[in-house]
Amino acid sequence: MFDSGVGGLSVLSELRRTLAGRRLHYVADSGHAPYGERSDAHVIERSMRVVSHLVEHGARAIVIACNTATAVAVMQLREAWPQLPFIGVEPGIKPALTLTRSGRIGVMATAATLSSAKFQRLVARHGAGRLIHLQACVGLAAAIERGELDAPDLMTLIDSHCQPLRLADVDTVVLGCTHYPLVQAAIQASLGPHVQIVDTAAAVARHAATLLTGPAATTVPALAEPDVLLETTGNAAQLERFARRCLAFDCQVSAAPRGL
Repeated sequence: MFDSGVGGLSVLSELRRTLAGRRLHYVADSGHAPYGERSDAHVIERSMRVVSHLVEHGARAIVIACNTATAVAVMQLREAWPQLPFIGVEPGIKPALTLTRSGRIGVMATAATLSSAKFQRLVARHGAGRLIHLQACVGLAAAIERGELDAPDLMTLIDSHCQPLRLADVDTVVLGCTHYPLVQAAIQASLGPHVQIVDTAAAVARHAATLLTGPAATTVPALAEPDVLLETTGNAAQLERFARRCLAFDCQVSAAPRGL
């Protein structure tokens, strides 16, 4: 699995719980983060390179733990590796519309995700005629990636992105970037206790488990003990700090190979 940085750890945690005994290999492409503020061509090129690395190391299925990479690159990835199941993430519009009481929902995501054709199709399919406030959270993923999750400037940035949602009087907010659950408590505090927050990490893990354990499952060697490897194209010490803070299990952390 991979993400533009550390955000996918929120998905990894759910996968570890759901796919007991499976080898999990996670790449945080922090040296090229955040994808949500890069061009489509950059996101596709990085996604192709990271997946190639994972396949070289025996991956039998790929979880794209990044909303932007899913929106921009999943089609090219499936074309390049048609034999592999790809499990992407996308903003939880459908569950949010089920949960809302007022009919007004918000979506917090990167500008790249919100402007993508894939996301626009998602809104058209499930949200036509509904009140959906789209909030492009410029700079938020990058601020989270820096690792100071209690920093005053990060809290100010979160509040600035939540303010339009408060003014829109939404009662349900979708977290459309896997980085955002790492600061979900701060987002909740800014939105207020009456607002429901939707995160799709658990749904992604369930979908992956279905693909890997159901009748059409790709054979993936199970281990006597779960084995989790985290690699990063950025700072390995910073990823290790995030892992200690965000994950309730031990894992190996290392720098990705030079040139990835």
